[in-house]
Parts: sequence; C-alpha cells; structure tokens
Amino acid sequence: MSAQPRIVPVAERAGERDTIRSIVGASSGNLVEWYDWYTYAAMSLYFADAFFPGSNRTAQLLNTAAIFGVGFLVRPLGGWLMGTYADRHGRKAALTLSVLVMCAGSLIIALTPKYETIGVAAPIILVFARLLQGISVGGEYGASATYLSEIAAENRRGFYSSFQYVTLIMGQLLALGTLMLLQFVLLTPEQLEDWGWRIPFVIGAGCALVALYIRRNLVETESFTHAKPRTPGVSVLRTLLGYPRQIAIVVGLTMGGTLAFYTFTTYTQKFLVNTAGMSKEHSTLVLTAALFAFMCLQPVFGALSDRIGRRPLLIGFGVLGTLLTVPALSMLATVSSPVVAFLLILGMLIVVSGYTSINAVVKAELFPVEIRALGVALPYAIAVSVFGGSAEYVALWLKELGHEDLFYKYVASCIFISLLVYLTMPETRKVKL
Repeated sequence: MSAQPRIVPVAERAGERDTIRSIVGASSGNLVEWYDWYTYAAMSLYFADAFFPGSNRTAQLLNTAAIFGVGFLVRPLGGWLMGTYADRHGRKAALTLSVLVMCAGSLIIALTPKYETIGVAAPIILVFARLLQGISVGGEYGASATYLSEIAAENRRGFYSSFQYVTLIMGQLLALGTLMLLQFVLLTPEQLEDWGWRIPFVIGAGCALVALYIRRNLVETESFTHAKPRTPGVSVLRTLLGYPRQIAIVVGLTMGGTLAFYTFTTYTQKFLVNTAGMSKEHSTLVLTAALFAFMCLQPVFGALSDRIGRRPLLIGFGVLGTLLTVPALSMLATVSSPVVAFLLILGMLIVVSGYTSINAVVKAELFPVEIRALGVALPYAIAVSVFGGSAEYVALWLKELGHEDLFYKYVASCIFISLLVYLTMPETRKVKL
C-alpha cells in the first residue's frame, strides 16, 4: 500500500511572499467584517434613543444590547450555512459570500429612519439588519480561521492564524477611531446623536465592497483542493456529528474565552460610562488605547504557541482569568482616572491574549479537512451566541437588579470551566493539516 502523498503547504510551494499575500487578502475582509460588527457596539451609545424612545438610559442600552445579542443568536445558523458552503465549495467562496452579506446589513442600518418617523418598524428593521450581520460573522470565523490555518507552514500556524484576531481587533479599533473622529473633530454631540451615527455604517458598507473584490482574487488552499471526496449521500453536518469530543472541546474552550473577550472589550466602554461615571469621550479613548496594545500582542502570543504549544497559553489564561477577573472589574467600577482604567483593562487583555491569539488555530487543528470549516464555525458560534453575545445584556440586567457584582463572578466561573477543558484537552500543535 503506497504512502499517503504529502500535501505541500502554500508557504513551501510558493514561498513566504505568496503566503503573506494570501493572509493579507483574507484578513482584509476579516477586518471589514469586524469593523461593521463592532460599529454597532461603538455607536449604540448614540443611536439608542433613535430606535427606542424613553428617558431611562439603562433601559435604552438594554434594548440595543438585546439586539446586539440577537445578532449572536443567528451566528450558529451562519456557522452552519457558511461552514457547510466552505467545506463543499471552498474557503474562498465562503469568504466572498460572508462579506457580501455583511455589506447588506450595514447599509440597511445606515438607511433606516428613526422611531419618530416610522414607529415600531424602525427597531424591527434594525433587528433584521443585525440578523444579516450575525449570519455573516457566524460564517466568517470558521472560513477565515480555516483558511489562515491551512495556508501556513506547520511551524508558523500559530503566528499566521493570530492575524485573524489582529484584524478582528483592528476592525474594532477602526470602529472606535471613526467614533473618536466624529466626537472630537467633525461633529457636535447633538449632530452625532441626530444623524452622525449613520456615517460609520455607510463607511462599513463601502469598505465591504472593496473587500469583496479583494477576496474574489484569493487562491484556494491546497488542503481543500486535495481533500478526499466525501461519501455520497452523507451530509457534512452528519459527518461532523461523528466528532462529539472535538465539538465539546470547541464549546468548552470557547465559553470562558469569548465571555472574557466581550466583557473587557465591547462592554467596558459602556461599563466605564454607566457604572464608573466616566465621560463617553474618555471611555472611548481608554478602550481604544487598550485595544491597540491588545492587537499588537496577538502575533507575539501566536508565535510563542508555535514554540511551546497551545495548551500552556490556554492554561495561563484560564488560571489568571479565574483569579483576576473579579478584583479587576471591582476596581474598574470605582475608577476615576482614565490612566488607571487603561492599565486595568490592558492587564486583563494581556491575560485574555492567551486565548484570543490561538483559539482559531486550535479549533482548526481538531478537525479533518473535509469538515474543518463547519467543525470550527458551528460549535464556536453556539458558544459565542450563548456566552459572548449575552455578556452585555446579562451585565446590564444584573445592574438593573442591583447585583452588578454577580456578573463579575459569573465571568470568572465561566473561565474556570474552560480551564478544566484546557487541562484535559490534547496538544494540537503537531497535527498535520
């Protein structure tokens, strides 16, 4: 019986330059996707009263947070649809489709009239647009994680795949940067709350069209091109269900990581305003500076995982996250100095980097090529929709009840459960893709 032919990765076949070109092409679309996704979170402080009338600020934020969560609820649907599409038609095709759907969602939000103009139709249209964005992002993660993992040489997979979170965070930074430009330079607070909040959504829709063009020129990964054909009559989803342990690992390792990520990124902007009493402008500056440092750390942690393995980084996040989350959030709740707030958030984001920098490649390394995109996307999207998407709503709900400190303990508890997964899961660094 002849030996299985070795699949030559792009890095060896065409050289480092071609690999980098492929990464840049895939990551550009990922950046735009996440810019559009996070623009909603960044601008919600300004458009909350446009879609939800009333004088209770926390109630308005609860409504916008609920719709933010609705986008997460359909991410499993997006993971299933786009993941299946990527495993049938290729990573490139799925990446192209996902950014097109995101463009449509952003454009709808930008053009939707206010509640005072069309009444209840305004929040209904907002929900529909957010559903489109949720489907897009749900499929984007699995397709881009798989693509970045498959094009890299084995000893550089952690480093290259970390750029998924580099561009993810960069998208959030661009959303915040656009907000800061509008806040401090271009518009008055009244103009921003009246109509200026629409500008970032228009920008996002336009950039998505550029990303669509770039992604149409990507090369397909050789892992997919040389994959064995699937058994006729057997669906991709049914094939995936043959890997229950891997599915459980993806859900478990994502649970604490995604909750910590959304707590210390998207929610802290509102937390500093709504709990600590900081101004909107200062909270935006603090989060922007912390996220920039966080972004720069991702390739460092990714490269480190190529040397020492994935599990040590995940375990480090699990231990430190469990121990430090409650005191960090308790201190942030009473902070008055933007510098101290920055240091606290950055400290926790350094901890979270042990998860964010490598979680995509770990998931890709758990599944065979024929169901890899779906295996990464669907269980991840389920965990993110349950824990990441609900983070803001749970935090604001507990604040309304007068027990905000319970949210701190909830985050720490979820990280601890993920730590148990990290301690028992296999090391994946040497797996052949």
